[in-house]
Amino acid sequence: MGKSLNLQAFPEEVTEDGIKIYGETSYENQIAVLSHYLHNSEVKVTRKLKDEIVSSVREFLSRKQFRQGLVDEELSDEEIWKVAEDATQYDLFSDFFDIPFPAPKNPKFTFIDLFAGIGGFRIAMQNLGGKCVYSSEFDAKAQESYFANYGEMPFGDITKESTKSYIPKKFDILCGGFPCQAFSLAGRRLGFKDETRGTLFFEIEAILRKHQPKAFFLENVKGLAIHDKGRTLKTILEHLDDAGYDVVPPQILNAMDYGVPQHRERIYIIGFRKDLGINVEDFHYPEPTTPGKLRPKFRDVMEEHEVSVKYYLSTTYVETLIRHKARHEAAGHGFGYKIIDLDGVANAIVVGGMGRECNLLIDKRLTNFTPITHIKGEVNRDGIRKMTPREWARLQGFPDSFRIVVSDTSAYKQFGNSVAIPAIQATAEQELKMLNLI
Repeated sequence: MGKSLNLQAFPEEVTEDGIKIYGETSYENQIAVLSHYLHNSEVKVTRKLKDEIVSSVREFLSRKQFRQGLVDEELSDEEIWKVAEDATQYDLFSDFFDIPFPAPKNPKFTFIDLFAGIGGFRIAMQNLGGKCVYSSEFDAKAQESYFANYGEMPFGDITKESTKSYIPKKFDILCGGFPCQAFSLAGRRLGFKDETRGTLFFEIEAILRKHQPKAFFLENVKGLAIHDKGRTLKTILEHLDDAGYDVVPPQILNAMDYGVPQHRERIYIIGFRKDLGINVEDFHYPEPTTPGKLRPKFRDVMEEHEVSVKYYLSTTYVETLIRHKARHEAAGHGFGYKIIDLDGVANAIVVGGMGRECNLLIDKRLTNFTPITHIKGEVNRDGIRKMTPREWARLQGFPDSFRIVVSDTSAYKQFGNSVAIPAIQATAEQELKMLNLI
């Protein structure tokens, strides 16, 4: 049927900060409905959902025919439904199935992926034999990356009841790296007073109360442990207990102990439904898989070949960084750029310029110093460059088969916001063993 779906071909309504505005009838929501159904077609659908799927397929066909200059064919609802039921037979849906990370054919358990980002939790859980039956992500560019890699458009704003209404009644595990900015050691650290981010935890609580999955696995910045003198975490744990879950005492794990050369500490919160009778004292967080001398080095994830000159800093930029660091040192602060040891580990990759400036490296393989972007000064001759998005992907444990389909700016943001896959997977494996799911 010709060229397959390209989400970039359709207009997007976004806010000034790049967040998509969702509606129940938006095209993105239709693709979310359709893609979730196509990957979970064995699940019995309600009459309402069937009508939405038919409507989505009809809209999808109409848009595709319009783009290809074809005459709009009037198909009955029955004919449309046959298309949806036998989707793999139609090139129309190739983007939904020609993906790097399909679900396992015989899954051992099911999970939902909340605040999904670019699917770090999803890859970890699929590696362990799980199938994702629902995903939700608010950011438009992250959605684009998610669709390109899993063939599934995440649903949007999880605070809306219409979005939550698509969550299946039954699933085994709730996964979520809920927004961490409100609890970070940097910034204002408003916690639950931050109405747009901190309170999103209560969406998780509401879903747990309604659906009662067997367990959950939550991730956040380590600053959550000490925020408001520990009262914020205490409140979270009390709400999880009241929702019907025995919670394992949270623990901070470092990604560099689990196979990636990145110093990245995050707090993990795991809980089991009370009626399962699981003694949380029997749960043990995973021992480091790469301790001490076994720890990988940044050199192990470094680009194999010469990278583009666009990643190399200009002489003017380098001079600015040097002055900036000197000012902070004079004031007794430790802020400023850092050049990492290629035989050591990277600092935590985080969103914003600081994440890149604290992870500069010296790479003297550059042979063409002609700038391809507008810079002040010249390209530095000392080999100082920032890491590439692919290097950031590797620092988070993403396989090289992960498709980077967005700009570098968006890619840095997405990988900086992601979970470290190997640490998540090692911890989830312990959780799933307790549940006898693997």
